[in-house]
Amino acid sequence: MAAPLSDGERRKQISVRGIAGLGDVAEVRKSFNRHLHFTLVKDRNVATPRDYFFALAHTVRDHLVGRWIRTQQHYYERDPKRIYYLSLEFYMGRTLQNTMVNLGLQNACDEAIYQLGLDLEELEEIEEDAGLGNGGLGRLAACFLDSMATLGLAAYGYGIRYEFGIFNQKIVDGWQVEEADDWLRYGNPWEKARPEYMLPVHFYGRVEHGPEGVKWVDTQVVLAMPYDTPVPGYKNNTVNTMRLWSAKAPNDFNLQEFNVGDYIEAVLDRNLAENISRVLYPNDNFFEGKELRLKQEYFVVAATLQDIIRRFKSSKFGCQDPVRTSFETFPDKVAIQLNDTHPALSIPELMRILVDVEKVDWDKAWEITKQTCAYTNHTVLPEALERWPVSMFEKLLPRHLEIIYALNQMHLDRVAALYPGDIDRLRRMSVIEEGDCKRINMAHLCVIGSHAVNGVARIHSDIVKNTVFKDFYELEPEKFQNKTNGITPRRWLLLCNPGLADVIAEKIGEDFVTDLSQLKKLLDFIDSETFIRDVAKVKQENKLKFSAYLEEHYKVKINPSSMFDIQVKRIHEYKRQLLNCLHAITLYNRIRSDPSKSFVPRTIMIGGKAAPGYHMAKMIIKLITSIGEVVNNDPYVGDKLKVIFLENYRVSLAEKVIPAADLSQQISTAGTEASGTGNMKFMLNGALTIGTMDGANVEMAEEAGEENLFIFGMRVEEVEALDRRGYNAREYYDRIPELRQAIDQISSGFFSPRDPGCFRDVVNMLMHHDRFKVFADYEAYIKCQGQVDQLFMDPREWTKKVIRNIACSGKFSSDRTITEYAREIWGVEPSATKIPPPNLPRD
Repeated sequence: MAAPLSDGERRKQISVRGIAGLGDVAEVRKSFNRHLHFTLVKDRNVATPRDYFFALAHTVRDHLVGRWIRTQQHYYERDPKRIYYLSLEFYMGRTLQNTMVNLGLQNACDEAIYQLGLDLEELEEIEEDAGLGNGGLGRLAACFLDSMATLGLAAYGYGIRYEFGIFNQKIVDGWQVEEADDWLRYGNPWEKARPEYMLPVHFYGRVEHGPEGVKWVDTQVVLAMPYDTPVPGYKNNTVNTMRLWSAKAPNDFNLQEFNVGDYIEAVLDRNLAENISRVLYPNDNFFEGKELRLKQEYFVVAATLQDIIRRFKSSKFGCQDPVRTSFETFPDKVAIQLNDTHPALSIPELMRILVDVEKVDWDKAWEITKQTCAYTNHTVLPEALERWPVSMFEKLLPRHLEIIYALNQMHLDRVAALYPGDIDRLRRMSVIEEGDCKRINMAHLCVIGSHAVNGVARIHSDIVKNTVFKDFYELEPEKFQNKTNGITPRRWLLLCNPGLADVIAEKIGEDFVTDLSQLKKLLDFIDSETFIRDVAKVKQENKLKFSAYLEEHYKVKINPSSMFDIQVKRIHEYKRQLLNCLHAITLYNRIRSDPSKSFVPRTIMIGGKAAPGYHMAKMIIKLITSIGEVVNNDPYVGDKLKVIFLENYRVSLAEKVIPAADLSQQISTAGTEASGTGNMKFMLNGALTIGTMDGANVEMAEEAGEENLFIFGMRVEEVEALDRRGYNAREYYDRIPELRQAIDQISSGFFSPRDPGCFRDVVNMLMHHDRFKVFADYEAYIKCQGQVDQLFMDPREWTKKVIRNIACSGKFSSDRTITEYAREIWGVEPSATKIPPPNLPRD
């Protein structure tokens, strides 16, 4: 087969229709050389590849800065309602290529770099991922920032500038080993420190109630230093801001306590304060009740709310007052979106500021708070819900505990009045959970303190209303909404799959980039032989390219004409990577029992990180690598089947693997995956989905037609019925010979000959306490995989289904999601107006 084209070569081949915008090549070269000159130290004449990367990054940043300043002036003058998206995670990935795409600079940079004898792709590979997130929740926040800028909303992302993001994963002897992600080691060309906006954040201390009101005194102060990153919209000259806070010790930190003279010890102790922004907690869908984590949550909230109020007070507005003093209009000018419960402290903190500092009446403050805040729920798994011990609050945030108690009392009084004598309902709905250890239920706090509560896919929002927050839904049904997640088509099509973007643009023009629903027009070409051929050709090129990448980085040779069967996501029991493993073993056994039979060749790739303290997830990784060891070295199997674990899955690897996928595995137990967004990325990039009716899979099947996905397994109702009946794994084990064979092999050490008991815990879990019912869906899954094989043998029919999926993926743009948030929660209207670029006078 021919060697795959690099993206650079492909970009040169395709007719330039402006998708990557040919800017001024000479200007880019000049700017690049100037930056390179300043990057190089006087006594170092030889530039390294990293020097070239920084010179290019600074060149591209120059194009951002003028637009960034102009956007902020535009907001100041027009004083729109501002949207504040609060998240403890922003999983941004790399910035260089995304910025070039959104500014329409990609072709100009590509050509300029080529003329200088360099390779753009090689420079792009030097950039570190900004891995300030664990998975779906953090990546969603990144897609939302892109859409908010593209839709012209005055929006700000607020979070923490973790010094160490999600760990780098190494696989050593089949086991996951974590390495610290020192992503700032070489500096970050995209951020700008803003020490002039540094703010104090208070912890500990005590509360004084006096005639002048309430004071929180004797606190320990940590400073929050903001770092701003520009977030460009797509070709509209809007550049919004993501502001991340870094913790700094004040100069007198701990020095008073050490006036005995241990000055050195006192200075070293500054680390205690600065540890707050040191590292991202690497848990996905799991609550870890550590004091440092609670400090992180309050740190981001306290700094952000001061910033929001400063901006609210100083904004230019109609009556010519230099400063707003009345908070009546606060909800008209400010929307705060809580990305899960992690920033839930915004509710008591806003109350504290309004009541204690600004002297607003309590009831008025509560109305303002509720009208300002809105809450997105991201999970229904009980182990993921945040429940903080009251004792921890008492010590760390004593005033907030008082406020939460007072809010809860108001809330329970209201419930008691509506449901007299229903003590059990009061217990269920309380923000304070009684028990051995009194806890604060942060989700309940979010629900009572917000004017809108939303789930992230229709099925999830229904579960939220019918189970998790059933009592709250009965009390205030108007609060509850659904906002099905989406992904940005800029990164997840234009940037990562330029070949496909080009084939689409050739047929329907380029407007789909900002209006993804236009992909529906592709349905007219579903029977066009040339279009079918073009789409299949792009997929094959992407597969060749990814095969070459795997060979270079994993030293593994795969068959590029095999089916690329891919499951990439965090490793978690509910996501059921184990079901995938059982299918791989079943295929292996079938090949072994009849090697001469013809099989559809498959390369099964599974990637994802396990939380460092999650034993079962780490065992699952070990099992995947052990199955790969046996399968990939079996001469009877040859290249009919390969099982590969993709090490260190992250945004930049997703951008390579997703465009190359044939089959996307979305196989969580129905009712457990809130939405999923990987499923949408695969659909948009021309993979077919094998999945359960869970999360956004339900809506994907609705959009494309269930017959165009491979849907299998129990529905939510059947899972609930099985729970009531009692799930007994042994029934399936006894009844299904292929399942029994696979489990016996895992159990006997067939895949771990050097340590036969290695997978004892995995088998024990599957047989005796599997909450996610892997065996119950095994038969349907294996049968459905047979249908996948059948279709894959007919490339034309397969590609027609692919085209239908792409054409029906328009709903899953984050632009649609954000438009719904804007209109139905924030009360603002997206704007298609282009801000004039810096080289033109402002209107």
